[in-house]
Amino acid sequence: MESRAYELSSSVNKKLKISVIPGHFATNHSHITHYIDLTKLKTSHVHARNTAVELASRYVATDIDSIICMDGMEVIAAFLAEELASAGSGVNREKSIRIITPEYNQNNQMIFRHNVEKAVWNKRVLILLASATTGKTINRSLECIKYYNGEVVAVAAIFSAAQSVQDIDIVSLFSEEDIVGYNTYSFTDCPYCAEKTKIDAIVNAYGYLKI
Repeated sequence: MESRAYELSSSVNKKLKISVIPGHFATNHSHITHYIDLTKLKTSHVHARNTAVELASRYVATDIDSIICMDGMEVIAAFLAEELASAGSGVNREKSIRIITPEYNQNNQMIFRHNVEKAVWNKRVLILLASATTGKTINRSLECIKYYNGEVVAVAAIFSAAQSVQDIDIVSLFSEEDIVGYNTYSFTDCPYCAEKTKIDAIVNAYGYLKI
């Protein structure tokens, strides 16, 4: 599977690169034609900082109190908060931006503990994801944040196959247009399954598990 991997540069910043593997992959919500490996951008402080700088340039005029991290995006979120707070003419200059990660209860519902709930309540929130394919994770996040009386003012992802969700634009550094042949299918409509092509791996934003 790894022998099929190739490197792809972002159309918005050539310094940002991801690894893409074509095949037949299953996520929690769908089947996809390509696995997108974001490990380098999420774990290397140099690449994480470059990613954050690029994202921060889109939010200079957006007032943000808290960044809610999904998919292990805390390193990038820290650099992003630093960039936003240090922008000379930005609305977030010298602001202390909170960085939090939701938990999931036994019913797989997103929750925030009481000690971090104040970082959401009546706050302007940016949701930061590694990747978004169907938008279901974002919808679930929006529902949760609304419950805690937060206001989602921005959604950002390294890769997104969706352009918007609930009238909120998704800012991404890579899109499905960058990956030739990229498609996502429901479990029941997957053409690979119809052809009895085996699944290469189960994937999520943290990595893959071969089958």
